[in-house]
Amino acid sequence: MSSDITNWRTSTRSQGQGTCVEVGFAVEAVGVRDTEDREGGQLTLSPARWQSFLTTLKRGAYDR
Repeated sequence: MSSDITNWRTSTRSQGQGTCVEVGFAVEAVGVRDTEDREGGQLTLSPARWQSFLTTLKRGAYDR
C-alpha cells in the first residue's frame, strides 16, 4: 500500500528549507515522512484517520 503513495509535497510555508514533513496520497492511504530522511520510513494512515487528524489540528488541539 505505501509504495503506491505518490505526489509527495510539503507545505508552502516550509520555504524549501528541507526541515519539514511531506505528505503523499494514494487511493487508500496517506503517507507522512521526514524530508531530511525520505528513505527512513513513513507513517501511513487511512484517509479517514488523516481527515480526523486534520480536523483535530484545525481545532487547535496541538497548539502550544
